[in-house]
Amino acid sequence: MPKALITGITGQDGSYLAELLLSKGYQVHGVVRRTSTQNTHRLQHILDRIHLHPGDILDGSSLLRILDEVQPDEIYNLAAMSLVPASWKIPMATAEFTALGVTRLLEAMRYVCPRARFYQASSSEMFGLVRETPQRETTPFHPRSPYGVAKVYGHFITVNYRESFGLFASCGILFNHEGPRRGHEFVTGKISHGVAQIKLGLTNELRLGNLQAKRDWGFAGDYVRAMWLMLQQPRPDDFVVGTGETHSVQEFVEIAFDHAGLDWRKHVVIDPKFYRPAEVDLLLADASKARHTLGWKPTVSFEHLVKMMVDEDLKAASAKPYIPLARAA
Repeated sequence: MPKALITGITGQDGSYLAELLLSKGYQVHGVVRRTSTQNTHRLQHILDRIHLHPGDILDGSSLLRILDEVQPDEIYNLAAMSLVPASWKIPMATAEFTALGVTRLLEAMRYVCPRARFYQASSSEMFGLVRETPQRETTPFHPRSPYGVAKVYGHFITVNYRESFGLFASCGILFNHEGPRRGHEFVTGKISHGVAQIKLGLTNELRLGNLQAKRDWGFAGDYVRAMWLMLQQPRPDDFVVGTGETHSVQEFVEIAFDHAGLDWRKHVVIDPKFYRPAEVDLLLADASKARHTLGWKPTVSFEHLVKMMVDEDLKAASAKPYIPLARAA
């Protein structure tokens, strides 16, 4: 039974990846941060089948301990401060988690289990102010946020450890990927959650920023399959993963509201505070290398993805009793 260790297992991608690996007969281990409240709601249905270890990507000693205990065959580094807008407000923390955290994990791997295979979650945000469209593995990076800058560091330190120490270390340059488990702090989750709240009469407006920004959106469940495929190859490498289609935030909004039988123009309010200090206007993947080398392709269309997310948020919102806030006397 192969063993896999996932950092960031409590997140959207981590939960889908854990499911995939379990279905393939892996013993699945995850690193979880000690907090005052549990954050394992995405894993509730598989908690009895996985092994969770308290640790932190900021604490190199905890990573050494966990790797020594688990001795994994595969390591998937999905841990990061992953909310782009927040990275301008906490740039130092973003650097510690998203950049230096990768180095700590690679160092621990190098000393404890150098024969393991390592996956680094790189990001399309590294392309930023794009130099060419579509973007491929050879497209130069020009990040436009502290998050994007930190991801560039994490990407290149992974490449450096591969070239310097002979580690099997691959990077997946994943374009935007969403699903029903997406947090409501991300724009797609914010939209689907907002639609559900408006449909059920719990609110009447949804405040958003730049509706013209364009992204290449796919389903997270498809993208974790690409992660796994990268570590099954004979040699480590870097791969762009995306659908090859680009859609604006407004298109996402239109489909989401229409699916709920609502007119988005009556509810969406443009709020300048949600604009980024430096915008990434257009991201579009050329995933031909992943298709040819990995045999990977997406299975969920953009429209179906949006509808999946709205349906899940409608279901969740309908299941919770609405208790209005008490008014002050």
